[in-house]
Amino acid sequence: MSTPIITSLLDTDLYKFTMMQCVFHHYPHAEVAYRFKCRKPVNLAPYSAAIKEQITKLCHLRFSDDELAYLSSLSFFKQDFIEFLRHFTLDERHVDVIVDTNLDIKIQGPWLNTILFEVPLLAIVSETFYCAQGLLNNLDKGRENLQHKIEFLKNENYSDFRFSDFGTRRRFSKQWHEEILTEFQQQLPNQFIGTSNVLFAKQMKLKPIGTMAHEFLQAFQVLAPTLKGSQTFALHLWRKEYQDKLGIALTDVLTMDVFLEEFSPELAQQYAGLRQDSGDPIMWGEKALAFYQSLGIDPKSKIFVFSDNLTIPKAANIFNHFKGRVQIQFGIGTNLTNDVGYSPLDIVIKMTHTNHQPVVKISDSAGKTISEDNNYLTHIKQVFHL
Repeated sequence: MSTPIITSLLDTDLYKFTMMQCVFHHYPHAEVAYRFKCRKPVNLAPYSAAIKEQITKLCHLRFSDDELAYLSSLSFFKQDFIEFLRHFTLDERHVDVIVDTNLDIKIQGPWLNTILFEVPLLAIVSETFYCAQGLLNNLDKGRENLQHKIEFLKNENYSDFRFSDFGTRRRFSKQWHEEILTEFQQQLPNQFIGTSNVLFAKQMKLKPIGTMAHEFLQAFQVLAPTLKGSQTFALHLWRKEYQDKLGIALTDVLTMDVFLEEFSPELAQQYAGLRQDSGDPIMWGEKALAFYQSLGIDPKSKIFVFSDNLTIPKAANIFNHFKGRVQIQFGIGTNLTNDVGYSPLDIVIKMTHTNHQPVVKISDSAGKTISEDNNYLTHIKQVFHL
């Protein structure tokens, strides 16, 4: 039997728990489906048995009292949700690992009971792939690349540069993930502001960072009273759950243009800022700045979080462009946790259905569009004039 890759249910992203609490309070009976996709031509079929074994181990995990006490210490979690987690386990029956021409993974079941699968499952696929090739201890290039990043950011021009780790899903390994966080914490204490990974936030006393993911807004294509305005409905519900906390809204579920049509002046005032995850970041930022200015809102009072396929130099260019015009933060993923000299896997798990009806994501980058129903995709494009 192999060593477990995931040893704690906290080894996932904060936004999974924040969305889960919202589902627990408002849509505990919603049913969903997710689908795995590898966006690069890599054959993962040979690793299916090892991945299944790791999923079995994952589904034996439960939250410890210490872990629940940590979640309770975060001001946005409520006690009834913590008590629900006390008895929570992931159920292997909700996951179907299929081998056809390549690896396929489907997740289906109650949203409340399946929402925590995505991030640890992707981390399992990634680490299993590199482990099978005997690469996990070959980290010389990774350490060299890491030091280049750190030295770049030590330049006084980037003293106001703020970034966090968003890299759990496609990390090279858990051990390497911990090593890079330790280096950032020690060498860039003012610039490195936290991690999306709840386990490492707890262990290393880092700030846990995250709000919502695409699936939250996708689901409301079905759950909201009407398709048009579904994002408005979802964002008001989020405010009902969290008030003035966790106020960064994701903009690219039905494109930035549609988002801004549904992001009412009231919501624009209430939310602390926006997150960019596809499209051209400069164009996106200029559009967001113009939007706030049109409402008479000072953009300097808002936070822009950039998180789309970033490298440190790419983030630095964005920083230089918007510096002094808005509060800027970066969530950097794969380039932090899987820049070790080997090609990182480009893997995702995305929601495809809610209550047995299709949902889509039409991002601002064509390659990130998610749909399993062409008729519904066509309908969405017609409704929103895309």
